[in-house]
Amino acid sequence: QVQVVESGGGLVQAGGSLRLSCAASGRTFSNYVMGWFRQAPGKEREFVAAIDWNGGRITETNSVKGRFTISRGNVKNTVYLQMNSLKPEDTAVYYCAAGNGVNPFSVRAYDYWGQGTQVTVSS
Repeated sequence: QVQVVESGGGLVQAGGSLRLSCAASGRTFSNYVMGWFRQAPGKEREFVAAIDWNGGRITETNSVKGRFTISRGNVKNTVYLQMNSLKPEDTAVYYCAAGNGVNPFSVRAYDYWGQGTQVTVSS
């Protein structure tokens, strides 16, 4: 059974930092992309960042470039999202996902999703 589990969310003041963790298990994730998405109340789920297991290729959406960094962990099948200089508009539920679709920016590229972790940034 495939599981994707996020952790590390919480409440932080604007300008602060959080690190989200994601652990995937239950199958081989070779050739899979791991992505982070977020969803604010009343809004669609949006792409944040993605990383390729094999090549380490990193893609981040423009609104978080220079502030968020996605990376692979030393423990197999773990991924992190380091979030610095957080802003109130970063408030959302953050989801980790695994997939092998063509377009890593699209939710449709991902087969497995975590339950999400809440990030709240106060002004």
